[in-house]
Amino acid sequence: MTTHDSSDLSRRDFLVLGGAAAAAAALPATSRPAAAAHAQPVAAAVPAAEIEEMTITAMQEAMQAGRETAQSLTRAYLERIGTLNTQGPMLRAVLAANPDALRIAEERDAERRAGRIRGPLHGIPVMVKDNIDTHDRMATTAGSWALEHNIAARDAFIVQRLREAGAVLLGKANLSEWANFRGNRSSSGWSGVGGQCRNPFVLDRSPSGSSAGSGSAVSANLCAAAVGTETDGSIISPSNACGVVGVKPTVGLVSRSGIVPIAHSQDTAGPMTRTVTDAALMLNALAGVDPRDPATAEARSHIAPDYTAFLRSGRLDGLRIGVPRARFLGNAPFQDAVVGNAIAVLRDVGAEVVDPADLATAGQLGRNEIEVLLYEFKADLNAYLATMPAAVPHRTMADLIAFNSANATRELPYFGQELFEQAQEKGPLTEQAYLDARARCIELTRERGIDATMNEHRLDALLGSSGGPAGAIDWVYGERGLGGSSQQPAVSGYPHITVPSGSYLGLPMNVSFYGRAWSEGVLLRIAYAYEQATNARRAPRFQPTIA
Repeated sequence: MTTHDSSDLSRRDFLVLGGAAAAAAALPATSRPAAAAHAQPVAAAVPAAEIEEMTITAMQEAMQAGRETAQSLTRAYLERIGTLNTQGPMLRAVLAANPDALRIAEERDAERRAGRIRGPLHGIPVMVKDNIDTHDRMATTAGSWALEHNIAARDAFIVQRLREAGAVLLGKANLSEWANFRGNRSSSGWSGVGGQCRNPFVLDRSPSGSSAGSGSAVSANLCAAAVGTETDGSIISPSNACGVVGVKPTVGLVSRSGIVPIAHSQDTAGPMTRTVTDAALMLNALAGVDPRDPATAEARSHIAPDYTAFLRSGRLDGLRIGVPRARFLGNAPFQDAVVGNAIAVLRDVGAEVVDPADLATAGQLGRNEIEVLLYEFKADLNAYLATMPAAVPHRTMADLIAFNSANATRELPYFGQELFEQAQEKGPLTEQAYLDARARCIELTRERGIDATMNEHRLDALLGSSGGPAGAIDWVYGERGLGGSSQQPAVSGYPHITVPSGSYLGLPMNVSFYGRAWSEGVLLRIAYAYEQATNARRAPRFQPTIA
């Protein structure tokens, strides 16, 4: 959540994947991981790489033509991780590289030679956030030392889907610890296990979070694509800060089983990529009905056969897009300008823009959202912890609070665990306080919020700012910056897509498209047309600070 607007290979070791494979970086061994965050990144003369800004489609074409293999692509990404993750810029975007990545790539190449190509992700190296279970030699830590030995008994459903689609699991991405739902004044992208993830555009700037490593890794070309998770803003905000495409699907379109939770009413995983087409390809693999997650049952009639089918035209004729302007107008001139430019572009490609089309209930949620999250966090996290292997002794939130207090040097060097403590005080989900808060959230964001506004103005989607440029990394005061458009689609459980739009002082800025439940296809169509008209995505150049 973004709160503003059993392996014999330790993940603390520097992994060297033998032969011609390059070094892949995990966290260097230290008894005080927080100290590593004080090391200063430097600008790196990063040589151009064949894989830089390469799309999934281009990778498939190169493998089909024999110019590349899954092994060559995986090796190239591991080399780049070795250069950029804990050396030079010290991005710390990758918490652990997969020691089996090259073996998996070799298997995908053997399948290709035998004429078995599983689909568009066959042989494509992807990263997943380290709160997503993988049944392999990598732990799932949520960034916390409390879960250091959490080797999952089975893959998360979405990891299973990615493997079945032929993807090469490259590693685990760093994140804001516990998905940024532990304490106040947190620094996005910081975790006890992973250290401080950095923004690849300007290294002293925040990558935002909580899917910080996923956004930074995709933007810095450390993987072909990544999976993030969101409760409120945790895909959208780091995608904005790192200048990439992010998709927060309708809750239920993508399974939540095997993912360290915050709140079942808002949690979802989603793709983070450099292009809208790549996001659609990833969504094809991720979306699916999972018997382990009852929320996905409703998705059965809503999952598109192929989300790339919505991307065949760069025109938006006949679509009406509304602008809930009151939520961001006047925050900052550059934020207004980005949205204003987006309106002009959308009109140029045939859309009818209704401006303003304000959400009457925007800003009225008060404490209702946080109340729901605190109740659900305790219930959902305790249920997840009950599935831990015997090597992990922590079975309740109370256990985690005690662990953090006993390991404060490693876990609480910059900020506390106030949210853990507040959640621990909550009762069961049958309490009236929870039921009332959840009902209020649904009312304000669905029937009187997004749905009401779209009905009134006969809209197909809404447009907004995804947020301001990345704020500075600040371990004293924590995260600061301009709000975006994440709250209404997050609390309602509705879909939200963010696309690169421009920059300010070398820092990326994105625009957001969101709408009704299950409208991913329409949003992808709009995002694609906007992307094709603007071509705003730029590769980062790892500047140490703003010049």
